[in-house]
Amino acid sequence: MSAIIMAPSAEKKGEGVPQTPSSISASDGPRIGRRPTTSRGELERVALQLFVTRGFEETTVEDIAAAAGISRRTFFRYFSSKNDLVWGDFEAELQRMRSWLADYPPEAPMMDALREAIIAFNHLEAAQVPAHRQRMTLILQVPALQAHSTLRYAGWRAVVAEYAAHRLHLPENALLPQAIAYTCLGAAIAAYEHWLHDDDTDLDIHLDQAFRALASGFRDL
Repeated sequence: MSAIIMAPSAEKKGEGVPQTPSSISASDGPRIGRRPTTSRGELERVALQLFVTRGFEETTVEDIAAAAGISRRTFFRYFSSKNDLVWGDFEAELQRMRSWLADYPPEAPMMDALREAIIAFNHLEAAQVPAHRQRMTLILQVPALQAHSTLRYAGWRAVVAEYAAHRLHLPENALLPQAIAYTCLGAAIAAYEHWLHDDDTDLDIHLDQAFRALASGFRDL
């Protein structure tokens, strides 16, 4: 939802947080000369700051490319759209969560595994918090991104349903694994929204509280 939900790859790899609002502006125009290299994380940082200062709908791919000092064509080598850009390398992050669940002791309660995996998936270092707050505010509040998020949420739920199905010896599309996946997503989103409303709270704590409460409903699984 990192995620969600989600912990975007650029932040997880310690590539830094966005620059201050005054340091990046599409109105500055393209920079002189192309940079020797451009990374996904760099484009994410530039775009997020433009989205915050100008608005998501008001910022175009051309604006992002100009602020990053690259061509529009180069932008599309990294991301298929500005909607995808907000999510970073989400597929790689989902694979990381899938691997974490696969390595969890099979004798442990299923909901403990899901709780710990989702907290680990969304864990942030202190330096990553400001950028991730910006990212998740966009994802949860911008209408265009909320519609786009349904595709990402489906991928996230699939990882949870796959694990639950394996533990319960059921098909992945059976009712119970799907109910667990949808419920876990709801709990994660609720924790994120609570976190975004208070700058002084800890996302890990909110996720832990939400999933411990949730586990009581699936305690015998």
